[in-house]
Amino acid sequence: MRLAVQTLVAAALSLAVLGAHAQSMRPGLWEFRSKLGGNPEMEAAMAQMEQQMAAMPPEQRRMMQDMLAKQGMSMGQAAGGMSVVRVCITPEMAARQEMPAQTEGECSQTIVSRSASTMKMRFTCKNPASSGEATYTFTGDTGYTMKMVMQSAHEGRPQQVTMDGQSKWLSRDCGDVKPVK
Repeated sequence: MRLAVQTLVAAALSLAVLGAHAQSMRPGLWEFRSKLGGNPEMEAAMAQMEQQMAAMPPEQRRMMQDMLAKQGMSMGQAAGGMSVVRVCITPEMAARQEMPAQTEGECSQTIVSRSASTMKMRFTCKNPASSGEATYTFTGDTGYTMKMVMQSAHEGRPQQVTMDGQSKWLSRDCGDVKPVK
């Protein structure tokens, strides 16, 4: 169960953070905060993962951080069980009004509707098999909020997971967070 949960969470976070094709976005360092809900088993598994991360030896935690940094992200936890991911958006990516491509879970996405301040999309992932919808509401070129509903199955039982998130531009300088390749 733990590996399936970790894979599903990684795919959901990647879609939430990297799936938004920006209406208009400033280049630089962005932070995305999200919280999963809607599924008691998933919430319990996430709490267990957070405890395991906290108990991890510093060198093991550093290895994970280095692995994420090579992918252009840094990840951590915030108060209230929120996940925090930081991503570097290059000036070229901002000019194309896009975020880095989603790589976890072999996912595809389709924009259903788009206006000056909102975008709705549908997605389907192969690994693990899941699908859902997300709505992004943009607050200018420095932030957006996101609501996602994802359906999947675990051990033959259907599951639904929700994710609420918010993203904000932090600075022009990405510091040690490298752009996604």
